[in-house]
Amino acid sequence: MCIDLDHALIDGRPVPWAADILARCPATFTEVSPSGTGLHIWGRGRVLRGRRIRREDGAHIEVYGRGRYIALGERYEDSPTTLADLSELVAYLTA
Repeated sequence: MCIDLDHALIDGRPVPWAADILARCPATFTEVSPSGTGLHIWGRGRVLRGRRIRREDGAHIEVYGRGRYIALGERYEDSPTTLADLSELVAYLTA
């Protein structure tokens, strides 16, 4: 599965809402999107249907488990090359 954080980086640094999500995220492979302004958080979990989440804090989040194409980017900082279970993070984002 992938959690796509749109417009999450400014000058390579996470904006506050994205920093909060990254702090809650288990160690898993994360990459900078090809645009250089987004993040893709890759992991394991069950997503029955994709979600688009827009929050008042400016967060633009998409959660997908299948049926989507995501252009691969560059590894974000020193994220691990393994995939963690993101079930708790998805539950938090979709609550």
